[in-house]
Amino acid sequence: MDIDTLLSFALIASLLVMSPGPNGVLVAKTVPTSGKAAGFANVFGFLAAFYVHGTLSILGISLILVQSAQAFFVVKMLGAGYLCWIGFKALRDAVRGAAMAVAITPARERQTLCAAFIEGFLTNVLNPKTSMFYLAAFPQFISQADGAIGASFLLVFVHSMLNFAWFAMMVLLFSQLAQAARGDRFQRWLKGVTGIVFVGFGVKLATIRP
Repeated sequence: MDIDTLLSFALIASLLVMSPGPNGVLVAKTVPTSGKAAGFANVFGFLAAFYVHGTLSILGISLILVQSAQAFFVVKMLGAGYLCWIGFKALRDAVRGAAMAVAITPARERQTLCAAFIEGFLTNVLNPKTSMFYLAAFPQFISQADGAIGASFLLVFVHSMLNFAWFAMMVLLFSQLAQAARGDRFQRWLKGVTGIVFVGFGVKLATIRP
């Protein structure tokens, strides 16, 4: 694979990573409520999901999803349902925030690292923005002469490292702001905004056509 192709891919992947989406919203919710370690667990979940997307694209399953309206619909609705579920859960916590703050100690509210990793993985593996990238754009950077499998996983690695760099900076930024963000009013506002955004992403995903 020539350097021009690699740099072109890195540029497009960087723009994708930095554009607003469910991953950034999840990190913004996790770090103030569960800490920096949980935020990094989210990020490692994102990275694992990239290799799922890349593997599916390499094996040609993405092509099946594009060509089969029924298969695409099933995957699309699973993703939409998951994003809406996260959104409704955040909205519920925002509405019940005051009562929960009295009934539950802060330590018990913190998310485990395993749960944060799984949430990050599911959010990215079902992220419509990432799915569309691997369905449409990713194959355009691979040619038969490259040794398709090795070249493909090199691009997945580049994409995942760009993602790690960007969201690691986000985690560190939000951890610095965490002290100011731990008040009950801010937490309820954050969960409310998170809920609305995730439901919006879910509705948007449900209306995407292959």
